[in-house]
Amino acid sequence: MKHWEEFLAPYKQAVDELKVKLKGMRGQFELEHHHSPIEFVTGRVKPIASILDKAHQKGISLDKLGSELQDIAGLRMMCQFVDDIKRVVELLRQRNDFEIIEERDYISHKKKSGYRSYHVVIKYPVQTINGEKSILAEIQIRTLAMNFWATIEHSLNYKYKGQFPEDIETRLQRAAEAAFWLDEEMSLIRSEIKEAQRAFLRKAEGKEKN
Repeated sequence: MKHWEEFLAPYKQAVDELKVKLKGMRGQFELEHHHSPIEFVTGRVKPIASILDKAHQKGISLDKLGSELQDIAGLRMMCQFVDDIKRVVELLRQRNDFEIIEERDYISHKKKSGYRSYHVVIKYPVQTINGEKSILAEIQIRTLAMNFWATIEHSLNYKYKGQFPEDIETRLQRAAEAAFWLDEEMSLIRSEIKEAQRAFLRKAEGKEKN
């Protein structure tokens, strides 16, 4: 267990630091009274059992986990609108505190299951008492609707171990299309939604001043 604690320590530090930095991006938009493309940010370090399961599935030996398993440290950035995802990816590309080494667009090219999300794999430098250590981390950018579907699919995948009954698989694909339709419809009334949100914030700020 001590070995795992030492191995995972820089990943935990990376997740903590990146959550602060990525949440800070949202705060900067709010300070400038602009629409934030970032709704909220979450992060986690993959549990040991999940690391071992994925390593086994992909044929990755334990001594190569750090270089070949990209999502031991994982962040999720939620957006209200599909167009916000593009904006967030551009913001990530402009940063100089980490290096993007891979991008995977599962929005333009959805998975067979219906899964949609945009994945950015980064190399992030963690400062430790023994010097700098670069680790891999995966940032998933998706809408709230995409995240709802993905969360349900993940739970079912755990139950069925990837072998979905045909009726469940069909319903999941239909649900994925429904979630995508919802995103499309919300995008069509984006300007009205944003104006309503700005009005709400102005009203809230007015109450605070009074």
